[in-house]
Amino acid sequence: MEKQGLKVWSKEEISTLYHKPLIELIFEAAKVHRKYNDPREVQISKLLSIKTDGCPEDCGYCPQAARYHTNIEGNSLMSVDEVVKLADQAKEMGSSRVCMGAAWRNVKDDADFDQVLEMVKSVNKMDMEVCCTLGMITENQAHRLADAGLYAYNHNLDSSEEYYKEIISTRGYQDRLQTIDNARKAKLTVCSGGIIGMGESDVDRISMLHTFSIMRPHPESVPINSLVAVEGTPLEEQSPVSIWDMVRMIATTRIVLPHSSVRLSAGRTNMNDEGQALCFLAGANSIFAGDKLLTTPNPEFNGDLELFNNLGLVPMKAYKKGDKPEINDRYKEKPNTSEKIKWSRPGHKIARNEEAKQVGKEKKIEASQKACKAK
Repeated sequence: MEKQGLKVWSKEEISTLYHKPLIELIFEAAKVHRKYNDPREVQISKLLSIKTDGCPEDCGYCPQAARYHTNIEGNSLMSVDEVVKLADQAKEMGSSRVCMGAAWRNVKDDADFDQVLEMVKSVNKMDMEVCCTLGMITENQAHRLADAGLYAYNHNLDSSEEYYKEIISTRGYQDRLQTIDNARKAKLTVCSGGIIGMGESDVDRISMLHTFSIMRPHPESVPINSLVAVEGTPLEEQSPVSIWDMVRMIATTRIVLPHSSVRLSAGRTNMNDEGQALCFLAGANSIFAGDKLLTTPNPEFNGDLELFNNLGLVPMKAYKKGDKPEINDRYKEKPNTSEKIKWSRPGHKIARNEEAKQVGKEKKIEASQKACKAK
């Protein structure tokens, strides 16, 4: 069955696909990839952490959560000039998109958001696609971002709705879906993916892909992240997923979401060139470039360039899959009254998150005491 020209996948069909013999799955994914995409083109994006650390959420994988102690160096919101300088460097290295991330629970209609809007406008003028990941946004905020020239909004689902509550307790899954819907209402393209290796089952991975598959339209970009376990987070003891799991997830995503850019994201430092080559063969056609993502390591650019040369891959040009957004001065107009959206707080407790929070509190007290003694 098809809806809006896209196959409607059941969870059972996705499960059958996911569990195919890997060599057959890769072959099928490669055929789908060549049907709907140029298999040599890979979109290169630069991810900038414009505001790092201090997030109030309790996401079990995230070193930016204020409640954990992870030795992440925080920074206040970057200036517009800093962002433009870094975007220019990224463009020189072949990036066609800049994704700006801020460690916020949700966007507030304040001076910081005004500054982000100016960043969006400035990077848009550089003829680069602009993406933001700022937490939850209202429909009005999505429209202001669009008017400033934003091309895409990123808001990952992270995992299945069923497993989400085992990872995060400070916000609800429906809030993530509402944020994506708000971005769509502003005619923004959507970037939304997930993380594998957090202790979820194959059923959870399949359920997450099913959620994406029933969206109309599908997300234009789907990052597939492999968990990078950071000391101090509740998931610090998780073992890295195997390259075979990563290739299987990439291949299944490519078949289920044939038109989406499937982004090979966090965890690439744990993959050798041969493993990444299999991911590209299976349908990955987007990466983040640079030696760091928001807070985790990433392969160096020269290494990516050598891999591209060996595989015959070429960078995708900006706006290959969509028109450049026009800037409208309406982005400067603040709402007369803030929208009365109450983002949820489920309220349940996750034992390992609570344990990591307590350890983090103790370590911060210990660090503070040492600092006082040093004085």
